[in-house]
Amino acid sequence: MSDERTMRERMLAGEPYIADDPVLGEESRRAQRLCHQINMADPTDRDLKRTLLDELLGAFGEDSELRPPFQCDFGYQTTIGARTFANFGLVVLDVATVTIGDDVQIGPGVQLLTATHPIEPGPRRDKWEAAQPIVIGDNVWLGGGVIVCPGVTIGADTVVGAGSVVVQDLPSGVVAVGSPARVIRSI
Repeated sequence: MSDERTMRERMLAGEPYIADDPVLGEESRRAQRLCHQINMADPTDRDLKRTLLDELLGAFGEDSELRPPFQCDFGYQTTIGARTFANFGLVVLDVATVTIGDDVQIGPGVQLLTATHPIEPGPRRDKWEAAQPIVIGDNVWLGGGVIVCPGVTIGADTVVGAGSVVVQDLPSGVVAVGSPARVIRSI
């Protein structure tokens, strides 16, 4: 029995899919166009930026700010809560969902990476990939240059030090640093 689902349906279900599917390609180009408009917008025109972010993202919370440049794969897979601030250079590879809570502080150059690729060379050459969601809890602070890897959840009130690489879940109310990020103390 063949699988009749589209690559988009497979991607949204969290299953392996072919990355260069034409439908996904068009959705990615849409996101690139909107990101370009956001990145080129007059920084004092908050209404235009808000309109573009509302069109691009799954949700963009009240009183949140995202400083350009910003890049994402699809946009509609990303939700950002209220009063969240993302500094310059946020990259969100939102092949799977990326959920960013309320009151989150994101330093410059942060990367939220949901995409995964096969280890075996054949499937990788054939453009198969998959993804795992990322969840950033309320009141989290991600220092500059933090990388959050696929499938990670960071609990509320946690601080992740600059340059850290988060490869596994972090509980609420801790400070974590390093590569890989390790909890060094409770808050």
